[in-house]
Amino acid sequence: MTKNGKLEQLYDYLNTIEDARACKGISEEECKEAPGNYFIILLSNTLTKLGDTLSNPKTVLTWVMSYINAPVYLISFIVPIRESGSMLPQIIIASYVRTLERRKWVFVIGCILQGLSIAGIGAVTLFLKGTIAGWAIIALLILFSLSRGLCSVASKDVLGKTIPKKKRGKLKGYTVSASGVLVLIAGLYIMCQSKNGADVTFYATTLFFAASLWVIAALLYSRVIEYKGATEGGKNAWKEAIDRMSLVKSDKNFRNFIIARSLLLCSALTAPFYVLLAQNQLGKESYLLGLFILANGLASIISAPIWGRMADKNSKNVMSISALLAAGLGVLMFVFITYIPFLRNSFWLYPVAFFLLGIAHSGVRLGRKTYIVDMAEGNQRTDYVSVSNTIIGAILLITGGISALVALISTEGVILVLSLFGIYGAYRSFQLPNVEA
Repeated sequence: MTKNGKLEQLYDYLNTIEDARACKGISEEECKEAPGNYFIILLSNTLTKLGDTLSNPKTVLTWVMSYINAPVYLISFIVPIRESGSMLPQIIIASYVRTLERRKWVFVIGCILQGLSIAGIGAVTLFLKGTIAGWAIIALLILFSLSRGLCSVASKDVLGKTIPKKKRGKLKGYTVSASGVLVLIAGLYIMCQSKNGADVTFYATTLFFAASLWVIAALLYSRVIEYKGATEGGKNAWKEAIDRMSLVKSDKNFRNFIIARSLLLCSALTAPFYVLLAQNQLGKESYLLGLFILANGLASIISAPIWGRMADKNSKNVMSISALLAAGLGVLMFVFITYIPFLRNSFWLYPVAFFLLGIAHSGVRLGRKTYIVDMAEGNQRTDYVSVSNTIIGAILLITGGISALVALISTEGVILVLSLFGIYGAYRSFQLPNVEA
């Protein structure tokens, strides 16, 4: 059997449906290239997800900035900047992306810029300290976040152009699962290293390694075979952005999706507070970093393929079920911490809770990403992604501010408030139409 034949056989095996070669949503010409593109995208995205884990602001970057004595007020900015900075400008970025017949190069450029940004943070870690180092990392993180915006807009559009419906959710699931295995290995290594006394050099080296993953991913993604697509608009980015925002008013289904997605932020925003709870109750030993990375990686390995297959059948139900899991867990944690003293001092509670939250968050991400890709066709997909991400970026900053205020009262109080939003988000998700039908 030829190399291409084996690749197609594996492609068929991973997409076990009645007609594995059905190409719903793309042309016959694009369908022929789908097996090769499938594995290029899978491998490239796996590398970027591992890079994300090894430079995660909730864990690794927080530890790095603490080691170099950056001010606490700067450390508090890294999560909002990293998340919202990649979303807010996407509606402008999309105006440019729409003018391109082939959009994979936007992803390639975004990957390279992310790699350079993280490498810069590694250099800062080695050679600078204090406030200057903190501001340098913030500046590089802004560049990193904007570069993520390029990748976010382009990747969903390329996915919709090159991979058929009924296979996109599984592709995302396999990607998260594969990266989860690598994250598991990384977490074990960090735990072992922490016992030997992890220092600045170790964390800087980790960041340099993460940077190299984005560069390799860019080289791989450049080999995706993408045919020319439709182009329109984009001459005036601001005017295009304003016009595109009207989708929220005119498209009821899209508007309801944004409302649901806003409420589902609970699964992402509660994560650092679980880590903070563990630090408050168990101490701030460095092994906790590796432990939480392990729990999150294991959650991805176990849940992502299942969520992916479910999302290909009914992505809005995946959003609803996973949101309920995250919200229910949050309510339980509030009860445990507030009213059951022996549980809040239990070592096993926090990694287990973080593991379950990782499963829930994986479902939320896979569900909403599959939903928005399957909901739209052609250039409409780029519009949906850019508009929704821009709005979510703004809401993320607002929600982050509210969380900071609630955190003045109690950490577990933040988890409870966000979980209540999540319960309503599950209901709103369930009310969305089934776009896979």
